[in-house]
Amino acid sequence: MMSEVAWNRPAIRHKTCEVMFEKYNVPAFFLCKNAVLAAFASGRSTALVLDTGSVQTTAIPVHDGYVLQHGIVKSPLAGNFLAAQMREHLKDQEIEVVPTYKVAGKEPVKEGETPNWTIKKNLPVVSSSYHNYMVDCVIEDLMQHVLQVHDRPASDEDLNMIPANSFEFPNGHNAMFGAERFKIPEPLFDPIGTNLRILGGDMLAMQHVVSSSISMCDVDVRPSLWSNVILAGGTTLMSGFSERLTTECAAKTTSSMKVKVVTGGNTSDRIFSAWSVLPSSLLSATSRNCGSVNKNTRRKVNSS
Repeated sequence: MMSEVAWNRPAIRHKTCEVMFEKYNVPAFFLCKNAVLAAFASGRSTALVLDTGSVQTTAIPVHDGYVLQHGIVKSPLAGNFLAAQMREHLKDQEIEVVPTYKVAGKEPVKEGETPNWTIKKNLPVVSSSYHNYMVDCVIEDLMQHVLQVHDRPASDEDLNMIPANSFEFPNGHNAMFGAERFKIPEPLFDPIGTNLRILGGDMLAMQHVVSSSISMCDVDVRPSLWSNVILAGGTTLMSGFSERLTTECAAKTTSSMKVKVVTGGNTSDRIFSAWSVLPSSLLSATSRNCGSVNKNTRRKVNSS
C-alpha cells in the first residue's frame, strides 16, 4: 500500500501503478489518499482532515471513506511561515544560530550574556545545504519549545503579563521569549496586518480554511464534518492550537452546530497519522485483493 495527496492527478497515479507492477512485480498494490488514512486513524470514515505541515495547510473533507475533491481548500500559512517569522525575530535580536555540528564545548553563562563556546578543530568543509539544514533543525527545536497559541486574540499588555520561556542554543546562549512566542503563531488565525511577503496565494486563516471547505460540501454532510475536524501535521502540535481552533470554528457557525476538534493520542499519531497501525492494517486487510493478478487486473485484453 502507498499513500498519496488528495489532489494527485490521474496520470501520476497510473504511472505509479505501472512502475509498481511492471518494474517491481508486486503481486498487489493499493493507492490511498492521505486524508482517508488520517480519518481512519481516528476511527472515522467521515471527517474533515486539517493537515498543517511545513509547506501548506489543507482542509480535505472525507465522506464514507472517499475524498470530496470539490471541497479541498489550501493555504500557504504553515510551518515554513512560522520558521521565517522566527528567523526575523532572531535577526532583530541579533542572536546568531550556531548549529550543533560546530560546537566542541561550551561554558554556562547568564541570560543575555555573550556565549562562551569553542568551535570544533579540523572541522571539514560542509555544503551550504547541510549547514542550512542544521540551522533549520535548531530553529525547529526552538519553535517546539517556546511557541504557543493563545486561546483568544490578546493585546500586547495581556501577553506581556504571561511568564516568558527560556531557551538554550547549542552554543550555550540563553534567551528569553515572552510575548513574541504568542505573536509569531498568531497569523495562523489572524493573518491580517502581518508581513506575508514571503508567501503566495490566498492567506486563509485556519478557521477560514475549515469553514470554506465545509461550505463547499452538501448541506447534509456539513454537521458530520463540523463534529469531526481531525488535526494532522506537525504544526498542529503547538500548545493551544486545538483549543484556539475550536473557539474560532465555533464562531464561524451557528450555535446549534456541534464543533469538535479531534487530536491524536501522541506526537507520532499526529505527524504520521496516515501511517498509524489502524488505517494501514485495516485497508491492507480489506483491500488485499485490489490490483492483484488473481483479480484479472493484468489480464491481456484480446482485440476484437
